[in-house]
Amino acid sequence: MAASGRAKAGVVEQLMRLVASDIDGTILRRDGRISDRTVQALHACEAAGVELVFVTGRPARWLTPLSEQLGHSGTVICSNGALVYDLETMSVVSSEAIHRDTVLEVREIVRGLFPETAFAAETPAEFVMETAFAEPRHQRLLDEVRHGDLEDLIDGDEVVKFMAKIEGITADEYLRVVAPHVAHLVSITHSAVDMTMLEMAPLGVNKAVTLAEYAHALGIAPAQVVAFGDMPNDVEMLAWAGEGYAMSSGHPDALAATELHAPGIEDDGVAQVLERKLGGLRRAG
Repeated sequence: MAASGRAKAGVVEQLMRLVASDIDGTILRRDGRISDRTVQALHACEAAGVELVFVTGRPARWLTPLSEQLGHSGTVICSNGALVYDLETMSVVSSEAIHRDTVLEVREIVRGLFPETAFAAETPAEFVMETAFAEPRHQRLLDEVRHGDLEDLIDGDEVVKFMAKIEGITADEYLRVVAPHVAHLVSITHSAVDMTMLEMAPLGVNKAVTLAEYAHALGIAPAQVVAFGDMPNDVEMLAWAGEGYAMSSGHPDALAATELHAPGIEDDGVAQVLERKLGGLRRAG
């Protein structure tokens, strides 16, 4: 059931104390902009005393849209839950890493299934990749990051996100084939819209797990959390939150994870939901 603007069937709408939002495809459009309406709605949440946290697959070094367009200086949950970052102090609050041996084991398993796969890894400090990971349109990466054999580039148990990329099949099919072979070693998902790439985190880590820890530390119950997302890496978060809204413009897996569907990003779906929620807060007050 598409439930834009409505609470889950049979559930009484709870007080909104925390908004947790994905970034790309949820508030950040393909042109790299956050709409003025969305910025205003997010600022209005903070002005109303509602906590705001962003939960993204992005690494900490790619958060400039939040600081430059939104002026956000709070907490961001990065790398699909593996790293928590404080934008105010520009520092890592906490992180979970995939053991180096596990990274190399997963690489061999995936390469056995798809020999043409190229790999890359995020650490809290940098991005490293196999030379083949850079696409022709991204050749400049070769001048900006360390590249070569990952076995030589990864110094210790520091990988917060491990990526595998291929061409010629869809990301859904790639995940369907690979996941059964590595799901005992890592958490695996995908979220890229312009390439076939798998994203792997430490086993048991995803957006929902880290968001739940963050909310608990603030004394906020799941029922008081409103979450937004659009891709498979948002599925657990949308299911965990009291009100988890999948963007109508999002991936079928995200839409299937929750009864609540916000209007698409081009229609400022996040802003529309938050404006309605804030109106309810004002009436209740």
